[in-house]
Amino acid sequence: MIELSQHPCQPFSLRLAHDLLSYYGSPLYVYQSEVLSHSISHITSSIPYNNTFFQFATVTNGNIELLKLFNSQGWGLHGNTPGDIYLGLKAGFSGDKIVYSGSNLNPEEMAQVLKWGVRTLNLDSLSQLDLLCNIYQSFSGDLSSLKLGLRINAPNLIKDSRIGVQPHEFSEAIKIAQTVGLKIQGLHFYRGTGTNATQAFTQVIDNIIQIGNLLPDWEYLDFGGGFGYPYRHDKVAFDWNKFGQELSHKLNQLSKPIQLIIEPGRAVIANCGILLAKVVSVKWQGKKQIIGVDTTVGNLSIPSVHGGYRKITTWQENPQSLCLTDVCGNTTYSRDYLGKNCQLPALKIDDIIGILDVGAYGYAMSSHFLHRPRPAEVLLEKGSHRLIRQREDYQVLIDNQILD
Repeated sequence: MIELSQHPCQPFSLRLAHDLLSYYGSPLYVYQSEVLSHSISHITSSIPYNNTFFQFATVTNGNIELLKLFNSQGWGLHGNTPGDIYLGLKAGFSGDKIVYSGSNLNPEEMAQVLKWGVRTLNLDSLSQLDLLCNIYQSFSGDLSSLKLGLRINAPNLIKDSRIGVQPHEFSEAIKIAQTVGLKIQGLHFYRGTGTNATQAFTQVIDNIIQIGNLLPDWEYLDFGGGFGYPYRHDKVAFDWNKFGQELSHKLNQLSKPIQLIIEPGRAVIANCGILLAKVVSVKWQGKKQIIGVDTTVGNLSIPSVHGGYRKITTWQENPQSLCLTDVCGNTTYSRDYLGKNCQLPALKIDDIIGILDVGAYGYAMSSHFLHRPRPAEVLLEKGSHRLIRQREDYQVLIDNQILD
């Protein structure tokens, strides 16, 4: 039976943390099924618009068992790359439950996406549209249900973005599609990575709808992803209910029904993941505690891309005082900090720490940086725990090398 913690910053009991590390080893990614299910339900219920489809952004976490949970709750998948789509198929999603919204596929990859059965594609440029149309003409499979959309790039919506087609290019895009008997039916909006400001989404709804009306065959609006998650728990969080109410109200006023697609990633999965690690070294520099642990920043998202802050918790009972603390990884990389200037109790070797909110861009962006194999992944569900990805060993470092 999983023993929950009564402390708001501790995801489960110290006893369970010890049991998990004793059984599976350290460091260890731990995912909580109930937490993920709650996040899925919250986002699903926040948008009252009837014709809404939710697609999980697989780029944030590609573990098959977690993808199956999305499938069981009626969500589809958003694929940013062919690899995202491949994982979705392995998790049991059919191609028609997967939406592709990516960039810069080569001809072989574009054909493969179609062979896999993906039938909704939001394209990033006129040249990608032209490539799709060329493949369409010689494709041997059934493409009768194919839907094409354009990823929008408009300076009044997002500044300095490389992604998307500008509205003045729509007429050319329509002509390209018409040459092979296709239509441009969708519009895809991508706000950017990890935006917590609800207004950044709601204030552009009218402009997006106006742009969508430039498409004579407009059938769906993919409002994309980029929805943020408050890694600093005391800071502003994205308001899903406000967003859902405003977007639904605007779409319900349209003269024709428009299908709505929403692609949450980190917003739905970040808080279900914890990275457990053990303290292996303690030293002091004046009044600052320097803790060394048996994991590395290579097992978290790239700080320059997806933020460097993650809440760190410990399981000390009634700590007398908190110390200014740096938590350092097990490499000599000068930026291998899992936390800087944290307020933590005095720790000792073999104490356990938990790095919270690593469900998104944790394992997905982990690497073999400085040749450390990656940790295992475990799922907590229905009062028990089970392994959902094996721990790597050093063999992984040479598996694809050609050795004489």
